[in-house]
Amino acid sequence: MQTTNHILMIRPVDFKFNEQTAGNNKFQVASTEIDVQTEALKEFDGFVDLLRKNDVDVTVVDDTLQPETPDSIFPNNWVSFHEDGSVYLYPMFSENRRLERRKEILESLKTRFEVNHVSDLSFFEMQYAFLEGTGSMVLDRANKIAYACLSVRTDEEVLNNFCMLTGYEPVVFQAVDGDNFPIYHTNVMMCIGDRFAVICLDSIRNAEERMQVSISLKGSGKEIIEISLEQLNKFAGNMLQVSNAAGESLLVMSEQAYLSLNDEQVKALKQYSRIIYAPLYTIEKNGGGSARCMLAEIHLPVK
Repeated sequence: MQTTNHILMIRPVDFKFNEQTAGNNKFQVASTEIDVQTEALKEFDGFVDLLRKNDVDVTVVDDTLQPETPDSIFPNNWVSFHEDGSVYLYPMFSENRRLERRKEILESLKTRFEVNHVSDLSFFEMQYAFLEGTGSMVLDRANKIAYACLSVRTDEEVLNNFCMLTGYEPVVFQAVDGDNFPIYHTNVMMCIGDRFAVICLDSIRNAEERMQVSISLKGSGKEIIEISLEQLNKFAGNMLQVSNAAGESLLVMSEQAYLSLNDEQVKALKQYSRIIYAPLYTIEKNGGGSARCMLAEIHLPVK
């Protein structure tokens, strides 16, 4: 199954602009005029309420003040959960983000979900090689394809290791923003749904790689819904399709992402999912991530 009704989210206690990630995340801009933690917490709680009102099962875990983890609100970078009961932990670029890997979170999930095996890939950090979970990879879970744009945070050797362990096929390419700067995470430029894919093909400058990605998407039965580089900058690529308790398909995104879409794109997406969105402007500006980054899908078997 591509989608799940079970989501893990981490409630922030000290969210702020992270100096350690800003060098390669061009979406980050430091706010000076507001209390960033207070505003981010309002946005987080409102987002959780939106999901729960739409019958999505959300497990919320409170972050801790120590150790200092300003980006803990983005848990999908350090962990992923799979239908066979396996859990993968990932090597992280920033030293303070490595502290987000909390084993007690996994232990708490075991009360509701089956965890059969934990594979820890964080040893790659010693080789300065990184793969930041489903930020670095956009997974077509049904067809076992892992899409990844290479960057300092997405290393091909680590990706191949993950694919070897899981049986996924890697589709690797380079992607850049409008200033020709490498895109730090694949999930800001593409989203895979059950029968569609949202993608900024203009960010893939190499024609052969662009065609390879398109052929792979179409070959796995996806309708390609293209977004522009300007829409990418407004997090229109950072969506996630989930299902609710009734089995209804929902497409989750931020308000900024939704407002950037044109009528034709909205109409195309509504063929597959009901769209829900939340204002996440403070989180997007200071954290450089959006709705999808905040959601770690739990595909583990339910006990």
